[in-house]
Amino acid sequence: MQTFIAAVLKMALASLLAGMFVGFFGITPRTVLEGAGLTAQDLHDGLVATFAWAAPRMLMGAIIILPAWFLTYMLMPPRG
Repeated sequence: MQTFIAAVLKMALASLLAGMFVGFFGITPRTVLEGAGLTAQDLHDGLVATFAWAAPRMLMGAIIILPAWFLTYMLMPPRG
């Protein structure tokens, strides 16, 4: 768990440094979106549509995977 937290902190620091670097050159999130031909509303709509597509599939997968994992876990021989 400690290595996971360290990795997350390293990624956060690297992201902060990269953001400061591109900000030094005047690049903002708005200019990146405009360069890609998008608006903040387009980005929001895409995220909502992606979640609406993925959420039911994830729930259906969990209905299959979680009981199978639980049965496997319960039927494993004891360790040690």
